[in-house]
Amino acid sequence: MMRGGKAAASGAAAAPQRRGVRSYVLRGGRIGSGQLRALDTLAPRYVLPVRAQPIDPVEAFGRVAPLIIEIGFGMGDATARIAAATPHCDFIGIEVHPPGVGALLQRLDTLGLRNVRIVQHDAVAVLDEMIAPRSLAGAMIFFPDPWPKKRHHKRRLIQPTFVALLASRLAPGATLHLATDWAPYAEQMLQVLDAEPTLANTAGGFAARPDYRPLTRFEQRGQRLGQPSRDLVFRKIG
Repeated sequence: MMRGGKAAASGAAAAPQRRGVRSYVLRGGRIGSGQLRALDTLAPRYVLPVRAQPIDPVEAFGRVAPLIIEIGFGMGDATARIAAATPHCDFIGIEVHPPGVGALLQRLDTLGLRNVRIVQHDAVAVLDEMIAPRSLAGAMIFFPDPWPKKRHHKRRLIQPTFVALLASRLAPGATLHLATDWAPYAEQMLQVLDAEPTLANTAGGFAARPDYRPLTRFEQRGQRLGQPSRDLVFRKIG
């Protein structure tokens, strides 16, 4: 869940700098002592090094399994819950925000999950350099920053160029699942995804929330205030 999870602060993993479009904006943020401890002690086990070459899933996970990425996992609650409920799949979570990375590391350790790895880097660069074409069984992007002001719309993650890159990393039949609670952004997402020729809408419009995506407390509050979330579920066809 990307909202509130796009800031990079001191302690972020060292990585090559890229110019051009990024999937996040640098902001300040606090990090707790437990999250710092997790970054120090658990990162070697779960955080993959940033390299300009495709990730080898067998090297990363020690097995062959369907591979799913989540872009912008926020504090990692949904990531851990989905991974725990889907042990036959492997997950790579992409996030730059150190508190979120630390929080997910804590969850992985507490739950004993071994099917999650983290890349602490810009998602655009990760997709471009670290994810092989047609290698993913699925991708998830939950609650990316909506950038509600019109002059900031160009900063939104879901744009045609980004979606084309992401779609190229999906294997035929793979699922792309997005969710947002910002209605105007949901409409833009739908238009952009519908325009990508290698993706097909599984619902003909917005989809019902799949059971595997847990409701967040923020989302539940929005529902009570009459601001329901919208899910989009597309399938790779080419």
